[in-house]
Amino acid sequence: MNKIVEICTGSYQDCIAAEKGGASRVELNSALSVGGLTPSVATLRKVKRDTSLSVICMVRPRAAGFCYDDIDTDTMMEDARILLENGADGIVFGFLNEDFTIHTDKTKNMVDLIHSYNKTAVFHRAFDVCKDPYKAMEDLIQCGVDRVLTSGLEAKAIDGAKLLHDLQSKYGDSIQILAGSGINAANAKQMLEESGLYQLHSSCKSYCSDPTTLSEKVSYAYLSGEHICDYDVVDVHLVKSFVEAVEK
Repeated sequence: MNKIVEICTGSYQDCIAAEKGGASRVELNSALSVGGLTPSVATLRKVKRDTSLSVICMVRPRAAGFCYDDIDTDTMMEDARILLENGADGIVFGFLNEDFTIHTDKTKNMVDLIHSYNKTAVFHRAFDVCKDPYKAMEDLIQCGVDRVLTSGLEAKAIDGAKLLHDLQSKYGDSIQILAGSGINAANAKQMLEESGLYQLHSSCKSYCSDPTTLSEKVSYAYLSGEHICDYDVVDVHLVKSFVEAVEK
């Protein structure tokens, strides 16, 4: 299998950096500070206009978990439709029940919508809070999901490599498995070898500063310490190093 690098992006500028660094696919979000929310249509259209990237768009209406009411679900379906109509190459999403299982009806409905546009259906790291990863993977396969982004139920994918290897061995012929969380140039080779996967997802994150983040009485900071006035961005040099590490 050809090795595939996917970069997690939160802006148009991030996507430009990802392409310049040698990546061919991005996951496009907004609000990466809360794990990624649905991006704007304007950002998607600009990225598709100005790059040759494959763009997988996040559809997530709010922070926290993945139990969505009917209003959230309807919004997600409409967001997905709009993004697909404006050039998204796929949609990444997740629906769970309160008992940490896959909500198969909502998942199947989203997959059917995405496939009606002949695009890629990706289930994100909501998978990583499922109690039974084997049943969850089987449910996703039954729903027709094309790919799942997972850290192997650990905070960092390198710690979930054993489970990822097992999932790949059992299900790799039926669904693509994309490893993500804490993967970088330094551990990419180890990740590939220990997991048996061929697709890796990385943020390749650096920081830029905005001097208006803090005033004497008001703070809009979401980071702390030396980065308190910063926001995270994709670093083209880190992308290049990551791509080189994966392709060795």
